[in-house]
Amino acid sequence: MRPGQKLPNDPSELDGPTKAAVLLLMLDKDSAGGLIRELTTEMVEDVMRVLASIESVPSELGQAVVNEFYDLSISSGVLKEGGLDYAKTLLRDSLDPKTAEKMFEDIRRGAQKAPFAFLQKAESENLLTFIQDEHPQTIALIVSHLPHHKASEILVGLPQDKQIEVVQRVANMEQTNPVVIREVESGLESRLSNMLLHSMDRVGGTSTVAEILNLCDRQTERSIMDGIESEHPDLAEDVRRLMFVFEDILLVDDMGIQKVLKEVDSKQLSLALKTASEELCEKIYQSMTSRKADDLKQDVAYLGPVPISKVEAAQQRIVDVVRRLEDAEEITISGRGGAQDMVV
Repeated sequence: MRPGQKLPNDPSELDGPTKAAVLLLMLDKDSAGGLIRELTTEMVEDVMRVLASIESVPSELGQAVVNEFYDLSISSGVLKEGGLDYAKTLLRDSLDPKTAEKMFEDIRRGAQKAPFAFLQKAESENLLTFIQDEHPQTIALIVSHLPHHKASEILVGLPQDKQIEVVQRVANMEQTNPVVIREVESGLESRLSNMLLHSMDRVGGTSTVAEILNLCDRQTERSIMDGIESEHPDLAEDVRRLMFVFEDILLVDDMGIQKVLKEVDSKQLSLALKTASEELCEKIYQSMTSRKADDLKQDVAYLGPVPISKVEAAQQRIVDVVRRLEDAEEITISGRGGAQDMVV
């Protein structure tokens, strides 16, 4: 797939790596990282090349790929007992709770052919634009048939006086005539059809690749980056520039290092420094008092043989602290909103 090439709406027109890339974009970063660890190195390299070239995914295509993934899970024999309850358990064990709940709700409503099912494809912001001027009774009818998370997003976007009126009407709503529901559905579907066809909601690109690779183990990360670099060195450089690994703590200023160390357990720090460069070790030692630095050096020296997986896990925990503090703007990192981007 060429960078920037537009994706089709029909998943049958996609090859395997492209479908996998779309599925990763529909998941949160932690779930995507977990899924990547189940693939072979060759498969991951193929998928990452495609993912880096995707700029956006039509919501209709994304949902179709997710549904196909679910159907394949069933046909593979995993759901031997069948039923929605078992499906819900599987999804919760496989994905983060928020994504699993949304996916299950979509599947459940689709299986029951629930009213206003077509509105699942619309982004809440766009849907709000279309229904906010409707009569409160109509809005109440619509939100009562939407998943709770989407109904909540719609409610938050309404004016306060309309919020109260809609909630009161939902609370007092009894069984609605199916004919009325079909009439409201028909009118909305006609008005929203154009928007649903053009709705775009997921963005890929090199930043997404960098975020996902940051959650992979170091061996997988290195293997993927080496594979990309052999064919697309410019792309590999763009991704690497966006990534943050343990050795990049060298880019954190001295005050930032001290803030990071306050939130890091000494045992985890000694483990993390087991394979760290001499330059990084010295930077961390210099951010401590002489006594604490000497104690840390002794801890590192007395560790003995340590599984590389434990060292990398400790390093990743510290990287997570750095990234969290950076997101909170409590520390600065050179080249990523660092000193050169500051004004005095």
